[in-house]
Amino acid sequence: MALYENLIREEKDGTISFGDYTLEAKQKVSDFQHNGDLYKVKTFHEITKLEKNGLFVYESVPGTAVSHLDISEKEVSFFVKGNEDAQITLELEAEKEYKIFIDGTNVGKMKTNLGGKLVISTELNCEREVEVRVIKL
Repeated sequence: MALYENLIREEKDGTISFGDYTLEAKQKVSDFQHNGDLYKVKTFHEITKLEKNGLFVYESVPGTAVSHLDISEKEVSFFVKGNEDAQITLELEAEKEYKIFIDGTNVGKMKTNLGGKLVISTELNCEREVEVRVIKL
C-alpha cells in the first residue's frame, strides 16, 4: 500500500511534497507543474529522486518521503521521513558555503563541489519526520 495518494503534490502553503519509501517497485511521475516549472519524481524503497525542468534537485538513498520542500535563493528547507538512515544529495550553487540544520540543531558548515552537490546524512525512522534546513552563507 502506498504511503501517499500522489507521488508528488502541491501543499496549501505553496511547497511541494514527493516520494514514497514504502514502494517495492519504482514508480515515477513526469511533467508535474508547479509555479511554472515541470517536476519529475522517481521513487521506491531504494531511492527517491526529484528533477526540476530536467535538472537534478534532490536524491536520497535509500528512498524517502519529503514534505514541504521550499527552495529560495538563500535557503532549502523540507521535512524528510524514511525507514532507515539516508544519504541526501541536493543540487545547490557551485562552490558556495552552506550552514546545515537538522531538527533545529546546527550540524556545521559544508561547501558544495564544482557541480554544486551537497551531501547530507540523516538519521531516520518511520516514526517521525526530520526537519532539514540548508542556508547559504
